[in-house]
Amino acid sequence: MEKPAAFLHRKYRDLNASPEVASAARRTKGLTGTELPPQKTEERIDNYLKRLRRIFGRKDPDDRERGLNAFKKVLHDKYVIKPEDIPEAYFDSIKRKHREEGHGDIEIPDDYRRELAETVRGDQKRSLDRWINYLTSDDAKYPDWLRYFALRNILRMGRYDKKKKAFTERTGGATSPFPDINYEALAIVLDAMEKQSKGEEPRFGYDIEPEVKQQFLQFLKTQNFAKLYALAVEEFKPIPEELLKITKGQWVTYPRGSDHMPLVRAISDYGTGWCLRGESMAERYLVRDQNDLHVYFSNDETGKPTVPRVVIVINAQNKMMEVRGVAEQENLDPYIGEIVQKRLTEHPDGKSWEKKDRDMRYLTMIEKKVKAKEVLAKADLIFLYEINAPIEGFGYSVDGKCSDPRVKELRSERDPKADAPIVFECQPNQIAWSKDEIKTDTKAYVGPLFPGIFLICRRFDHLCTSFPEGNMTLPTLEIGGKTEKQLETALTKAKSNISPYSLQMMQGKDFKPQKKTEQVDLVRLKVNDLFNDNQNHTTDEIYRKAEEFGLDLCPAEVGPHLRLAYTDQPLNEWLYIGMKPIAAAGGRPGVFGVARDDDGLWLSSCWAEPADPWNPGCPVCLPSPQVMLRNLVSFSSFEPLALFRQRRIRLWRKYFG
Repeated sequence: MEKPAAFLHRKYRDLNASPEVASAARRTKGLTGTELPPQKTEERIDNYLKRLRRIFGRKDPDDRERGLNAFKKVLHDKYVIKPEDIPEAYFDSIKRKHREEGHGDIEIPDDYRRELAETVRGDQKRSLDRWINYLTSDDAKYPDWLRYFALRNILRMGRYDKKKKAFTERTGGATSPFPDINYEALAIVLDAMEKQSKGEEPRFGYDIEPEVKQQFLQFLKTQNFAKLYALAVEEFKPIPEELLKITKGQWVTYPRGSDHMPLVRAISDYGTGWCLRGESMAERYLVRDQNDLHVYFSNDETGKPTVPRVVIVINAQNKMMEVRGVAEQENLDPYIGEIVQKRLTEHPDGKSWEKKDRDMRYLTMIEKKVKAKEVLAKADLIFLYEINAPIEGFGYSVDGKCSDPRVKELRSERDPKADAPIVFECQPNQIAWSKDEIKTDTKAYVGPLFPGIFLICRRFDHLCTSFPEGNMTLPTLEIGGKTEKQLETALTKAKSNISPYSLQMMQGKDFKPQKKTEQVDLVRLKVNDLFNDNQNHTTDEIYRKAEEFGLDLCPAEVGPHLRLAYTDQPLNEWLYIGMKPIAAAGGRPGVFGVARDDDGLWLSSCWAEPADPWNPGCPVCLPSPQVMLRNLVSFSSFEPLALFRQRRIRLWRKYFG
């Protein structure tokens, strides 16, 4: 039986001598003194896989995020197409499509070419990140070598050719995104490969044709991931609509530690999209991870409960870990909501899933209103556009967003400009979509930043860089009046998580909360809002650019105070504080961040040396200029008093003459 490291060395001869494996070997020598020269091929590869496991398994979310982002950057730099490498044929296809749609011949200006190039790169980054996020998460319960094998193959796969039922090979000039994830197809492939590595025969639950089975086994023999995955995707058949409409059925519990095969056999006749379809994965859930699995089976055409619709995963501590359906990305289908809602109310941990249930019910209601051609109210639009909070579903999130396809479908049929007056409760002509449109009766501004924007638009009810997702304003925040120890105690009492480095920053000499309380108006901007591009920018560049728009830096204590106040923060949102970086004892300078993930609310941190890069979509919280200009005390801890006075005078002259 071939060892995993030997398998990877055979498949990828360049792996042992790669920079990442050599770096992991040097790190091990530095930490343990153990030499891993190139001759020790399998030991070096094993050591590299262990290094990746340690990075992605870090308990501190800040540390894990930093490691994951560094890993992504390496892959982005190597495998995402560079703007200069985009072939002319891609731009020719844009011209050809334009002509075929009856718009005549066009030339593409340089600025539009750059925009198209960034769109191509953005699509590739997002599609690759979905694979990285999944394969490095606890949800992907596969051995490390299989995760690596899958990712290496994805990096070489292009678009899916439906006619040929195959993936194209990815070349240096490929402009298509990386393949979509089909969790069940992936489970079928990796489960078969794991069985093969153990000398076992793969099993097929689907009623597939003998020639298809033979073809799968042939691809398995050559360990051709791309062909195996394409075949599994093609043979995956969703549950028919007429069966989804039948919701009568029963729950079946598969207890922790029990034989996994009854579960596999029970769900194998239908395409659920669940990774549990793989025997090894089902065994890990039940035996290794000691979970109870509750599966709801609805009735088939004969009235027997055989159609799997929902699986609920409950761990040994009786905590509900997952709720998965059979719609796209494992979301709940639109008919099964009441069954799930009733089950959630019966479990003590079900309350934590109530928002997902409410959101899916509300989404279904909106879908019905649209189909009936009813007008959507303000509350409906605020929900659909995710203005106050993101829509949460039971399936996997995509780019931090709800993956339920209905959200995208419903929004694609809307006209945001027509909906904006409803949301803002004003007339269409009271919304300025550029600086030139601002009038005396303007109530909302939606557009790019310009110098003086926060002073000129300070009386507006709404201030956005775009609609609906670009709201810049945050509720007024009260800071001051608490010592470092009191802030720490308040955070602990509020059950907010504090990352270790954030706690060290608070306990350091540079963290100096002010004694007097003060009201602070804050704005929330993304890096690309400041620069109007999709490039990374350094900490120093961001702070200098913010000053051009009349913005300064937050007092450091805004981080802990915002964490205490921002209790309804949306899931998977990370918001960093634009502040003078401070360091813990012997550490690198960083800034605070407030975040919410599956483990709850966090006061986190992010390294922020002057040359450290920030990605374009990174959100930064800064104080509005009204606060900066009216209150000298709050900035006295930032810089020498004379320097602040000079800058205050400059700002007054700049905006008020």
